[in-house]
Amino acid sequence: MNHQQRKRARLTAGTLAIVAAATLGASAATAAPSSSTGAGQAPAQRAAQQDGADWQETAYRGEVEVVRDGRTDRETVSGAVFEDKDEDSTQDSGEPGVPGVKVSNGREVVTTDGQGRYELPVEDNMTVFVTQPRGYQVPVDEDNVAQFSYNHLPEGSPELRFGGIDPTGAVPAALNFPLAKSGLTQDPEQHCLIGGDVQTYTEEQVEFARTGVFADLAERTDYAGCGALFIGDVVGDDLSLYPKTRELASMLNGPARFLPGNHDMDFDATEREHSTDTFRANLGPGYYSYDSGKAHVVALSTVDFPMKENARPGDYNGSIDERQLEWLRNDIENTPENKVIVLAGHVPLLDFADESSKKHQIDQVKEIYEILEGREVVTLGGHTHSLENLRAGDSMAGWKELFGVDELPFTHITAGAISGDWYNGRMLEGGYPEAVQRDGAMPGVLTLDIKNTEVTERFTVRGADEDEQMSLSVNTPRYRDWFEQYKDQRGKAPAFENALQVSRADLADTTWLTTNFWMGSTGSTVEVSLDGGEATEATRTQTLQGEGALVGAEYSDPAAVQQQLVHGGSLADRSMHLWQLELPADLAAGEHTARVTATDVHGREFTEEITFEVTG
Repeated sequence: MNHQQRKRARLTAGTLAIVAAATLGASAATAAPSSSTGAGQAPAQRAAQQDGADWQETAYRGEVEVVRDGRTDRETVSGAVFEDKDEDSTQDSGEPGVPGVKVSNGREVVTTDGQGRYELPVEDNMTVFVTQPRGYQVPVDEDNVAQFSYNHLPEGSPELRFGGIDPTGAVPAALNFPLAKSGLTQDPEQHCLIGGDVQTYTEEQVEFARTGVFADLAERTDYAGCGALFIGDVVGDDLSLYPKTRELASMLNGPARFLPGNHDMDFDATEREHSTDTFRANLGPGYYSYDSGKAHVVALSTVDFPMKENARPGDYNGSIDERQLEWLRNDIENTPENKVIVLAGHVPLLDFADESSKKHQIDQVKEIYEILEGREVVTLGGHTHSLENLRAGDSMAGWKELFGVDELPFTHITAGAISGDWYNGRMLEGGYPEAVQRDGAMPGVLTLDIKNTEVTERFTVRGADEDEQMSLSVNTPRYRDWFEQYKDQRGKAPAFENALQVSRADLADTTWLTTNFWMGSTGSTVEVSLDGGEATEATRTQTLQGEGALVGAEYSDPAAVQQQLVHGGSLADRSMHLWQLELPADLAAGEHTARVTATDVHGREFTEEITFEVTG
């Protein structure tokens, strides 16, 4: 299916012509260490590598060095962060420690001394991890999953359905973190992939993800430095799917990191501290940080799951505990002020789609704002299966009422979902469901293009070109009547016929040309030229000036709704990135073409056309 065919497939039958024309523009101990994977390309060559074109052959593969000596009475954990010159994951003679690198036990944060050594207090259940410094990369395993942490749980997890963490035994004699020099992470220009909600419930859905977004990412080579961060709901409640879903990362041309979401929990755990044990065993720490270029990425665990008998997946809340807050304070205090902070979590700090819901936003949002005060920040979330680009100064009634937040202090982006609308909808030729998201956006991935500390966001639709950034449709009284009649019958509604035909009665009773500009935000504009005439600026349905979310047929995306009500899924009955232009009541009978130019907050222009028919 080509580019134009994909666009037509998203809309209902009618007289539609779309033309896409984007103008984007420790010491080395003597005890035997654990085994390690083979070496890759020589560090000097890797330092000169500027993209991931040959990542699969040259990636630095290895693991954390765990040295044991039989002692069981240690009250601290110690070791070294070192340059692994021969890439064998073992600190050998002549491999110096790297000074000034942060290491944490999930609460305290220390910085390595002049010889690369560190020491931290021991807690009964902790993950020790290193913050990858600029100019270096941590090793990855055969699935490209970054290796930078060690779980310490001497007796292992309590009995859990999906296994949890195996017993780790006593504190090691040394826990050493290998690094390789990297020109990729030294470069001040970075491209950081953010993937929301892979959320595979079945092996079939793993294949949908493989043939969809992950096939796209396998063709891209621009993210080898910063890598890909998958921000929660990696699977959908069935944690036995972690290995198969994790294996998708082997398709990437860069390192992969993960965060837990509300569908990644051990629901049968009886204590909060064990609620992410299976996630930690398979994918890494629940929270951590890493540097790439001048970006400091902070990955948070933003789901609190109250442990109780017969707990259900919906019994969660958006929250972070005091231990993680303490770590966040320590991490930010030890981060230079000349870095941009990229703060990511599954449940967003605040968002539009659920602005009036407390559980879907973070209880401690104001405390986090205080920790980040004075910093340059972009924050990211997933969870909502929608795409949102909220800017500093935006305000909504729910944020003020629930959290006392008058307006946003910096950019908040909800990154959309790889699964889209939970893999719902009609099957497309690409081998995956259409899965239009709940705000009318399509499934895909977000990329943060970072040059020094300047961040530019872009969204890439699954299976599409970079210029596919909007959906066009018409919102007529006839459509609104159909919406009201079938809005509670998702997946069962009859097709809305002749969606791009507009009667004179429709024009007299208000018909809008609707533009769903997926990454549109405050500061964006949408202009419409009708039949080659002078361009007129469309009106955004949500001003984000303190109002609540506007919901209903009038504020919906007709193109998305016409798919969702017929083929199943959510209902795109609200959006923070929808623009409308009322069509003139005196339009002549016949075909009319509207040329729509959407300009984002960074000045990038995207142009598309839609043809509709006025009937006599």
